[in-house]
Amino acid sequence: MTDNRTKLLKRIQVCHFAVVDASLYLDTHPNCQPALEYYRKHQKMLRQAQDEYEKLYGPLTRESLPEHASRWEWVDEPWPWELQD
Repeated sequence: MTDNRTKLLKRIQVCHFAVVDASLYLDTHPNCQPALEYYRKHQKMLRQAQDEYEKLYGPLTRESLPEHASRWEWVDEPWPWELQD
């Protein structure tokens, strides 16, 4: 796996963790503005990282397959357990 691909996947994982963590906090502190800003910031960063990854390497999830795809592109890339460190 390329260095850039690894870095993008790591960034996606970090941002996703931050989004999930912030959403759990907001479940019990719904009026906390700093937490809401943190959530929005990391949600935006997550979307950007996912978009960048998908432009370069293909879909991350089945839901992100392009509508215009003429074939099931989901199977073109290695599965997570097939990726090399």
